[in-house]
Amino acid sequence: MSLQQLRYFVAVAEEEHVGRAAERLRIAQPALSRQIRNLEAELGTTFFERTPRGMRLSSSGAVFLPHARAILSSIESATAAIRCGTGSA
Repeated sequence: MSLQQLRYFVAVAEEEHVGRAAERLRIAQPALSRQIRNLEAELGTTFFERTPRGMRLSSSGAVFLPHARAILSSIESATAAIRCGTGSA
């Protein structure tokens, strides 16, 4: 699992649509769909229910979303701390 896949997962969850998430992320829709499928395969679950109007979080996706957000937030905080010089031991 990569940080990129986590960012992609969160974007699709928030947009509830692969096309809109792809636009937001400025990547091609097929590449985004492929990364989501790869993440689902790696973790052995389905994060989204595909609907004619877009994507809806599955129960696994709803459980995973706050964890993915927390991981991304933690990375952003660590990066900011290093840049500000407050992360040294």
